[in-house]
Amino acid sequence: MIGMSYVLHYAPDNASLVVRLVLEELRQPYKTALVDRTASAQHSPAYRRLNPVGRIPVLETPTGPIFETAAICLWLADRHRDGAHLSPDPDAPDRGDFLSWLFFLSNTVHAEMRTLFYPALVAGNDAEKQSAARLRITTSLKKHFDLLNIAIASRRTEPTCCDIYCAVLLRWPALYPVDADRSWFDLSLWPNLQALAQRIEARDSARAAALAEGLGATPFSDPHPATPPEGSAL
Repeated sequence: MIGMSYVLHYAPDNASLVVRLVLEELRQPYKTALVDRTASAQHSPAYRRLNPVGRIPVLETPTGPIFETAAICLWLADRHRDGAHLSPDPDAPDRGDFLSWLFFLSNTVHAEMRTLFYPALVAGNDAEKQSAARLRITTSLKKHFDLLNIAIASRRTEPTCCDIYCAVLLRWPALYPVDADRSWFDLSLWPNLQALAQRIEARDSARAAALAEGLGATPFSDPHPATPPEGSAL
């Protein structure tokens, strides 16, 4: 698998950022293909041939495209163990714990966060129902961050896919949704998560990703709106 080249279909400051960070950590060569969200390119027939769900990201590999952020990260981590150990070995005692938290981040935290940003998915176009939905989701997300803040305290120093995924998820509530109250999210309430964000953004992988997507010097601990050299984060 050494020397394999991948194509990451991405949009700035989207879930593809998690995959970019993993690729950088693993020191794998890859190319990027911008998915123009302003033109809804993720819903085009060509893109849906790669990802029938019509969401970002997709990673093209020599054995075919992979979609879903956690699936891509796990696939990469398990195949490129010479660059970094971003996942425990399949037979390692802590493999089950790692998988539990990875899919909690993906299936629960990330999924609820997406609903927070797009409340019409669950509340339709009724503004009052959208406001109520956002309140329910922020209450739930705060509980999730409480759990993660405890769990992260016992994690090892070297990052895993979970740490990378979590750091990115700490960025978005500080910035989005742009048209709603975001005061509920204060990273200092979760000091272990704040320390994680600072550790991840200090790594070479994060610096490279931040430069490529215009995320600034503190993309996870003190995020600012992205100013990408191409494409749009919104």
